[in-house]
Amino acid sequence: MCIIETFLRCSRCEFFRTLNLVALFAAATFAALPAVHGGLAGTERIVGGLSSPMYAAHAPGDADRLFIATRDGDIRIFDFGTNALLTTPFVSVPSVLTTGEGGLLGLAFHPDYATNGKFYVYATVDNGAGGTPFDSRVLEYTVSAADPNIADPASQRTVLSIEQPQSNHDAGWIGFSPVDGYLYVPTGDGGSGYDSGTGHTSTIGNAQDLTNNLLGKVLRIDVNGDDFPADANRNYAIPADNPFVGVTGDDEIFDYGVRNPFRSGFDRATGDLWIGDVGQDHFEEVNLHPASVPGGINYGWKEMEGRGATLNNSGSVVGSIIPTAQLPEYDYHQPGAGPADFSGVSVVGGFVYRGPDPTLRGKYIFGDAGTARFWMFDPADPENSVQLINNDIAPTNSRLTLGSPYSFGEDLDGNLYITSSNGGVFRILTDALTPGDFEGDGRVDGDDLVNWNAGFGIQGSAAAADGDANGDGHVDGRDFLIWQRNHGDSSLNVSAAPTSAAVPEPPTFALLVLMAACLYTCLRQVVGPRVQRR
Repeated sequence: MCIIETFLRCSRCEFFRTLNLVALFAAATFAALPAVHGGLAGTERIVGGLSSPMYAAHAPGDADRLFIATRDGDIRIFDFGTNALLTTPFVSVPSVLTTGEGGLLGLAFHPDYATNGKFYVYATVDNGAGGTPFDSRVLEYTVSAADPNIADPASQRTVLSIEQPQSNHDAGWIGFSPVDGYLYVPTGDGGSGYDSGTGHTSTIGNAQDLTNNLLGKVLRIDVNGDDFPADANRNYAIPADNPFVGVTGDDEIFDYGVRNPFRSGFDRATGDLWIGDVGQDHFEEVNLHPASVPGGINYGWKEMEGRGATLNNSGSVVGSIIPTAQLPEYDYHQPGAGPADFSGVSVVGGFVYRGPDPTLRGKYIFGDAGTARFWMFDPADPENSVQLINNDIAPTNSRLTLGSPYSFGEDLDGNLYITSSNGGVFRILTDALTPGDFEGDGRVDGDDLVNWNAGFGIQGSAAAADGDANGDGHVDGRDFLIWQRNHGDSSLNVSAAPTSAAVPEPPTFALLVLMAACLYTCLRQVVGPRVQRR
C-alpha cells in the first residue's frame, strides 16, 4: 500500500481533528469540481398534523426557517436547525373566513425583510356583512423587534381589499418579483361559473373588464408607497410602467383574462412569472409572463379556455377566439378527454427548480389538486417534455402518502416543498446532492465539516450524514478531500463549474506548507509501524 493510500485509509490519524480550521480556510481557495448529481428521489415529510397547510415560504436571506401558512389563519415556523415546528405561531391572522375556497391562502416576504421586517399575507376576511360578499385582502405585518420568531399583531394594516361576490375563485398566491421588487397579486374572476351571474360584468365578465374591476386579473403594486392616503383599504402606489396607467383601465392591472390563478410562482433566476389557472369544464392552464415582456397580456378567459373558444359542459361553444390573447405554455384536459396520466381538474402552479441538483435546474414542477398528480417539464418545450413524476416523488417512508397538493414552496437554497391536503409539508429530494453536503441542505460548507469531524473513524457502516461522501461506508480522508473540492457549491452558485483549479495566494500557500508538515509527522507515526510489521 502506498503512503497516500495508507494516509487516506487511516482512521486514527489525529491530523484532521487538530487542523480543521486550517483545512477549512485552505479548502475555500480551491475551485469546486464538478459533482455527481441525480434526479428526483422521493419526498420526506418535514412536519405533519397541520390544519390545511396552504403555503410555505422562506424569508430573504434566511436559510434556517420555513414559514407555513395554514388555512385557519396561523403562520407556523419550521426550524431546520432543530428539525421541529415551533410551538407558538409566528402570527395568527384574525377574522379569516374559510367559507368556500377561502382562508389564509398566501404569504410573501418583503425583499428588504432583513432590514424592515415586513411581510404580507393574502386572506379572505369577514367584512362585517356576513357570508358573501366578503373581502380578499392583502395585509401587511411587521416582525417583533424583541423576537424574530414572533410578528407584532398590532402592526397589521390593509394594503389592498377586494370584495368577493361569490365564495369561490379566490386565487391566493402573492409574490414579489425578483426583477422589479413589486408585489404581484393574481385574483380570481369572482366565482360561480363561466364568469357570469351575481357580481359579474354582464356579457364580457369580470376577467375582460378593465374598468373599475380588479377581478380576474394579475395586479402589480408598490407596497413602499401610498398613492391613496385618504383610503384606508388602498395603502400602495402604482408603478409608473403598469400598462393601463394614463389610458382606459384600472392602474393596478398588469395582466388580465384569468379565471382562478390559485397558485403562481416567479422563476428566481429569470424573473419569469408562471401562473397556474384553474379551468372551467375542459382545460387547466399553465401560463407564462416572461420578465422581458411588458404588462398587458390577455390570457383569454372568459372567451377562451385552453387554446380555443370556451365550451360549456355539453361541449357547445359559448366563447370566441381572441386573436391577441396569449395561449398557455401548457394545458391539459379534464378527465375523460385526454390521456389519464395527463388530466386533472384543479391545476396547482409550481416553480422552476433552482435548487442544488443541476440535472433538475430549469425544470418546471407543478401538480393538480383534484387528481393528486404531479408533473415536470422543460420550459423550452413543455408539450414534448412533460412527464408524470408521482412515482419519482413518492414519500421515502412507505407508510406515508403525499396527498393532493395545496401549493409548492421554496427554501433559501431552492429546494422545493409541497404543502399537502393530508396536513403534511414534504421536501422534494434528489438522489445525489453535491458530495460533501452531509447535512443535505443543498450547500457544502463548514457545517458539513462538523458532521465529517464527528463521524471521522467510522468504518464500514457510515451513512452520508456521518460524513461519508463517496459511499464506501468509511469516514476518512477521502471524504474530507471530496468535501474540500466541493466546498462553496450550493444552489446560490449555479454557474458552470470552472475548468481549471484556482492557484492559492501566497498566504494560503504558507498554510498549506504547514499542513504538509503536520501530514509528514502524522505519516511517520502511522506508516512506519505498518512497514516494520511486514
